[in-house]
Amino acid sequence: MNKTIAVLFLMTLWVFSGCQTAVPQRDRVNPDVIDSEKNRLLSQLDRKFDDPQAHYQLGKIYQREGQLDRAAWEFTLALQFDPVHFPAQAAKVRIYRDLRQFDRMKVAAELFIDQAGGSAESLTLLGRSFQAEGLDDYALTCYQKGLARSPNSALLHKLIGIYYLNRKDYVQAEQYFRKSIQIDPYQPDVAEHLGKMGVVIQVPQPAQRQTPSSAPAPAKTPAAP
Repeated sequence: MNKTIAVLFLMTLWVFSGCQTAVPQRDRVNPDVIDSEKNRLLSQLDRKFDDPQAHYQLGKIYQREGQLDRAAWEFTLALQFDPVHFPAQAAKVRIYRDLRQFDRMKVAAELFIDQAGGSAESLTLLGRSFQAEGLDDYALTCYQKGLARSPNSALLHKLIGIYYLNRKDYVQAEQYFRKSIQIDPYQPDVAEHLGKMGVVIQVPQPAQRQTPSSAPAPAKTPAAP
């Protein structure tokens, strides 16, 4: 009798633990808010299925819920309707990484970087999207390729400086921050980064326009004799 009770007790525990592990991840991330946003996006896509931003946002919800395959599909749809949707490109590379499909991750990242290689602006936008997904090494590749196309870009020098600063490579960070602020002296954020590293940079103030009262009086012409 005692043995039967023990077996039933263990079976009950097994069923209960199985139910616990089956709880989807979405129940841990504000399900009411997530479901409301998901329903809004699904309704939006019912009205206009070729909306790349809606597919991207829906994919991000599935990504947060841990439904990575569904997320990847939504990012694919976003790119089908907008092939240069940089956030969707970066998110898809991140999905491959999370799925541990590293070969596909590498191929996709290289393809997207190659497609963006036509302009420094596109490379910058893709790099920032990679950075938002925590793919900093791919972001650096974009910034470096962008800098090769636009060597006088203060923004790209700053972004590369931030990359190295986050990795505590202060020598490289200082080098890129210095170059950035030489190109564009009006960057208080870059001056602040350098200041925290012990490098004092004086950010010039915008020149004040002279008012009529502050303008120097014209020289008097001597009267004719």
